[in-house]
Amino acid sequence: MKRFLFFIFLFSALISCTQQKHQQFTHEVLNRMTPIKDQANSHTCWIYAMLATIETEHLRWGDSVNLSPYYIEKMMENEPQKSNDNRGMGKTLINLIQKYGIVGYDAMRTTETPAPQYVFMFGAEYTPQEFARSVCSPYEYVSLTSNSSEPYYKEIDINTPDNWLRDKFYNIPMDSLLAKTERAVREHHGVCWESAEHAMAIVGIAHDENGKKYFIMKNSWGTNRPHKGLEYVSFDEFRKETLAIELPSSAN
Repeated sequence: MKRFLFFIFLFSALISCTQQKHQQFTHEVLNRMTPIKDQANSHTCWIYAMLATIETEHLRWGDSVNLSPYYIEKMMENEPQKSNDNRGMGKTLINLIQKYGIVGYDAMRTTETPAPQYVFMFGAEYTPQEFARSVCSPYEYVSLTSNSSEPYYKEIDINTPDNWLRDKFYNIPMDSLLAKTERAVREHHGVCWESAEHAMAIVGIAHDENGKKYFIMKNSWGTNRPHKGLEYVSFDEFRKETLAIELPSSAN
């Protein structure tokens, strides 16, 4: 019986893989982005996702920044209340940037590299904190969630170990959350998406051959996957899986 069930599972998996392999997506919007990065075996997808969101937002302005996730990982060594596996949320990243600053990717490409004390750009010298003020102001992003068990249109806590800074998120109905996210992406804003298990930056919108809509997400698992570092998350999956969204206040 176990062997029979195993073959059923294997057959179903093969069908699923074949369908995914031959699925065709038409891009409606694909926003500018910095190169795909690889978080390797770390649990820091939230750092990569929020930094990618900030980078896409800067590209929208006609600016260009490529930021170091390793700097934030290094700074987290100073945070005694952090989770043991270095998990967090997009809003956690914004708070850490305000506290410790940020540096460019070329200045720090590994956690073994000493954290730079200065950022050099356009012939000027900045501290990481000074540089951070030009990258992301404290109130530049809005943190949203949708929890039907809590009152809407109020700030609520998301009770997960990832939210170890106990940040608050503005709670709205899922229809509104989806509509705000779609509008922000179509206006070329950067958006950070988080589920309970993973975080990615939303960089576009697509549909399949049946007209079903998907968000195009920039992943942080390198470029060896089928879509070269991009993932397609359907609007239906978005409704089921979304834990939180970070989007610019100008897009809200």
